[in-house]
Amino acid sequence: VQLQASGGGLVQAGGSLRLSCAASGRTFSSYAMGWFRQAPGKEREFVAAISRGGGSTSYADSVKGRFTISRDNAKNTVYLQTNTLKPEDTAVYYCAAAYAVEFTTVPGRYGYWGKGTQVTVSS
Repeated sequence: VQLQASGGGLVQAGGSLRLSCAASGRTFSSYAMGWFRQAPGKEREFVAAISRGGGSTSYADSVKGRFTISRDNAKNTVYLQTNTLKPEDTAVYYCAAAYAVEFTTVPGRYGYWGKGTQVTVSS
């Protein structure tokens, strides 16, 4: 599967962005999907995950209550709605896919990664 993330940009603290990740290739519903992020000088970290059918989700504590992950299997797209953004949310955001996996938050189980989209939050 090929993944293309979009929707990043520059936003003031307190603002919102909706990230999208379009997938092409194998049947999209065969993949658990996740969002990760990497800030300058830091390791990549888990942000959110969603199961193949969309019925299960999980979030990092740092974004819980502010971010929402969702997917539209008919459109082969996963979304990350980011609200009440903070400067510490500044990072490159990556979407990832795990084939034949129902649901996972473990980065090593994701075999496919997009190129990322930059999110910059100014104070």
